[in-house]
Amino acid sequence: MYYHLYITDECNLNCRYCRDKIFSIPEPDTPDITIKDIPPEITYPLSQLKRFISKDPEAKITFIGGEPTLRPEWIGAIMQDVPAAKWMIQTNGIRLKDLPSDITNRFGTILISIDGNQELTDYHRGKDTYRKAMESIQSIIARGYRGELIARMTVTRKTDIYAAVTHLACNRIYPFRSIHWQIDAGFWSDYNPHAYGAWSKNQYIPGIQRLADQWISVIKQERKVPQWYPFTGIIHDLLTGEDSLLRCGSGHANYTIQTDGTIIPCPIMLGIKDYYLGHINTSHYSDIKAVPIPKNHCTNCDIFSICGGRCLYSAVIRPWPDEGFTEICTTVRSYIKILQGLIPQIQQMMRAGEISADAFDYERYNGCEIIP
Repeated sequence: MYYHLYITDECNLNCRYCRDKIFSIPEPDTPDITIKDIPPEITYPLSQLKRFISKDPEAKITFIGGEPTLRPEWIGAIMQDVPAAKWMIQTNGIRLKDLPSDITNRFGTILISIDGNQELTDYHRGKDTYRKAMESIQSIIARGYRGELIARMTVTRKTDIYAAVTHLACNRIYPFRSIHWQIDAGFWSDYNPHAYGAWSKNQYIPGIQRLADQWISVIKQERKVPQWYPFTGIIHDLLTGEDSLLRCGSGHANYTIQTDGTIIPCPIMLGIKDYYLGHINTSHYSDIKAVPIPKNHCTNCDIFSICGGRCLYSAVIRPWPDEGFTEICTTVRSYIKILQGLIPQIQQMMRAGEISADAFDYERYNGCEIIP
């Protein structure tokens, strides 16, 4: 099982699409949902976490926050005592370089929150964020880090998706082997009845087409597949014919442990009491129940087996009106159609022995939502 492990709510940034939005835009009106306050720091004994994780021989843990690197003492103590099969971390990267090498070099995957070039990242995340994150990356690589670095982008209407991804993927000084992006849409009560649809139609989807053309061009030239998760994850299953549940794994393969030890299905669903699934002190990992997408327009959709429902949190909270969700679905449908259009070229390369099906394998549930 995969677990997101909250270790602190504190953060050293105030990103426009995260805390700044939380502080400036009212929360969605959810009268039928009980939301409970949770402690800002871990309150359970570490022995409880150790006992819970010890029962799962394939446990993979991702530190999240807040900003988890603000609590290096907790990271160190947990990695020393808890027997996880793999360690990962989601971080803004600013203080990553301050962690000892014997910690950073144990991370199989590090997801860095960075949105493209310096101008765009600093606009979203604050002055000098890009420079500081890149300095940290340079530092850990110089000290021996050889795991997977994923650029974990948030895409807003300020984002030129083609320029942002290619900047990070093709930057020879700080190359990211892996890229993921998630659209800032349908996660809060900030629906604009015109802006999102126009941006998606006129900018984002044409940018995805250019990006897909670039991706397939690189595959043809280099005979290897760039690990751009929103492409690789879908292409893999289109090639194999596999259906998918919610692609981030929330509620069926990837669960979250709150700072109070409560287990929930998704890292965004903090404090939603109706979706509490147990506690690390009393639960066994094999008994944690699955949480499917609530029955709605998604579950009856003809591309549900490819999309998986996009987001459990949005399906539960419903922060946008129906017409807003239709616009998001239109974006997803267009994005999948572009990838379906690549399949004949990929199959031709496979028949010619230029690329193998294995080249499109990817690690599921490692913090990449796959569907933007």
